[in-house]
Order: sequence, then structure tokens, then C-alpha cells
Amino acid sequence: MTVVEPVSTVYARFLPADVPVQYLDPAGQLTSSTARYPRPPAERLVEMYRKMVLGRRFDEQAVALTKQGRLAVYPSARGQEACQVAAAMSLGRDDWMFPTYRDSMALFTRGIEPAGILGLLAGDWHCGYDPVRYRTAPQCTPLATQLLHAAGLAYAQLRKDTGAVVLALCGDGATSEGDFHEALNFAAVFRAPVVFLVQNNGFAISVPLARQTAAPSLAHKGIGYGIGSEQVDGNDPVAMLAVLDEARRYVSDGNGPVLVEAHTYRVEGHTNADDPTRYRTDTELAFWRERDPITRLDTYLRAEGLIDDTFAAGLAAEADELAAEVRAAMNADRAVDAGQLFEHVFAEQTAQLREQQRCLPDGPAAEAGRGGSA
Repeated sequence: MTVVEPVSTVYARFLPADVPVQYLDPAGQLTSSTARYPRPPAERLVEMYRKMVLGRRFDEQAVALTKQGRLAVYPSARGQEACQVAAAMSLGRDDWMFPTYRDSMALFTRGIEPAGILGLLAGDWHCGYDPVRYRTAPQCTPLATQLLHAAGLAYAQLRKDTGAVVLALCGDGATSEGDFHEALNFAAVFRAPVVFLVQNNGFAISVPLARQTAAPSLAHKGIGYGIGSEQVDGNDPVAMLAVLDEARRYVSDGNGPVLVEAHTYRVEGHTNADDPTRYRTDTELAFWRERDPITRLDTYLRAEGLIDDTFAAGLAAEADELAAEVRAAMNADRAVDAGQLFEHVFAEQTAQLREQQRCLPDGPAAEAGRGGSA
């Protein structure tokens, strides 16, 4: 006879918190709520603050370069620093990260050089960095497709018994895609060690969350797949790091995947081509600016005596050096070989690719016309 656990018992096991987990209130003060997870140690919070400040400066410089025409497009992540820095900091060296197009700060925290992060947006045919070296997949533009890759790679780590885990980032819009649900179902069935982090910034380009789902929260979507789920204040750096540290430990211990929903906000437009004033108000923007994650952590660390003006001045100088490095890298002329578009795609080129390559100004046909070999 098959014994089935009561539905209420199973449901409770995967139920996220009634309200997002929070350690710091918007004013940077410790909340009185009972902590569900261990608070990260002071030194990790100071390092997180440093990475957030540098990440924002990187983001600001990328926005400026886009306005100057050095980048074709750039999706700013301003306001989501806590989510992205915590995501990268929660991982070990052998763990894998699967980012989206907006997760440049996560890549920066992972140790990828600025020129590598922005290479694709500047016209490189590849992602700009070595995914194997950094254990970081190429940034994914189509919504949710990277989640399937993350689930598959996580399952491979499980089969090989490497001990490595995978963290996949996505936005609220991705939860409306079929790939999101397929990835969660696959990961749950095969107990793949993967953390799915949904950065719910309120909009899928211009579509508000209320027009995307009727679920009480995006975290609740994990319940139907038997996935442990949690929701967290995505603008609370302490809570973000605490929750993701615990999520990584949970999946590493063989408990299967975890779905984490981070409630945050995108301060800038969807990209530099977007006009956010068409779908959100100044009042809404002001509300979220008051909940800035960097300001919140700065207030807390100063109150605890962990940073001071001297530390802040040194960090500001470091940020200036980073911005100068980004400018120098992206203002330099980049050698672009269109012929590389036809390499490293198939083991043997298809007839269609050969025909397309012959149409290039410097392709085989042009070489033949100049007396070269075809």
C-alpha cells in the first residue's frame, strides 16, 4: 500500500514566508522580526557593501557610454544591487551562475573584467568572457531559456557528484514563460541542486506584475512543483545574503532546488531605448528611491561602527579608478572580424552559411575577385 503524506503537511514544507524576509527596514535599522536564517558576519556585509558601490559605479559608467554611442544598448540594474551582489557572493568557486542580460553587477562581483562584461553589447560575436573560467554562462537575452540550461547543468553536477551547485537569475517576466515552468519541474523531479532567483522588479518591460500573474507571490509558484520557496526584501542586502546563503546550503545538502523571489525595483528604464514615464509615476519612483539598498546598508554599517568616512573616501577613489578603467576599455577601437560570425557554430559549415559568408565584403568571394584563393 502506498502511503501518501497529507497535502497540508507537504504544502507547509514548501510554503514561503507570509511577508518577505527582512532584516533591515528602509531606514537601515534592524527589524524586530524573528530571523529565519543566520545573519551574515560583519566582514561579509562590508565586502557586500563594497561590491554594491563598485557595481553601481560600473552601471552608471555603462549608461554614460551608451549615451555616447560606445554601446549599442545597455539594461541598467540600478536599484537591484543587493540581489545581484548577494547572488554572486553566495556561490563557491566551483559553483555555476546563469545570468540574464540585466545582471552585469552579478558578473562584476563574480570577478569578470568590465571589458568582458560589456563586450557583447559593444559588438563582439561572443559573450566577451570565458564561461568555463568564471563558471558563469553567457548573459541570456531571451526570457527564461537559461533556466533550462541551469537545471540541466545542475543535474549533471549531481550525477557526477562534484558538490557544485547552480544559481540561475531571472526576472518576473520570465515566470510567464513555459521554459520557467519546465525548468522548475525538471529540477524538482530530479532533485537538481539549483537555486532559481527571481528578481521581481515590478515590470516585464512595461507590463506590471498584476497583469502577469494572479498568484499571491511568485514564490508560491514553486509549491506546485514541490520546490522549497522563499520571498525576501530584495532591497535589504542583509536579508538577500542571508536567504541566498541558506538556499545554497539547502540545495547543496541534497534537498533539491529552491525558488527565491526578491522584491526589488528597477530605477532606470528597461534599457536606454525605453521611456519609463509612460508606465510608472514619479511618486512610485520616489517610493523606491527611499528604499535604496546601498543607502540602507550604509546606514546600518555606520551605526555598527563597521565603516566610516575614511572607508567611504577610499571606496569612492576605488570606484573612480574602476570608472576610468571601463571608459578606457570601451573607448578603445575594437577589431571586429565579421567572418568570425560563421565560425564555432557548426562542426562543418552548412551550405547556407557558406553562401552568406561569400557575401561579406572581405569574404571568400571578395578574396577571389582580388586574385586570392576562394
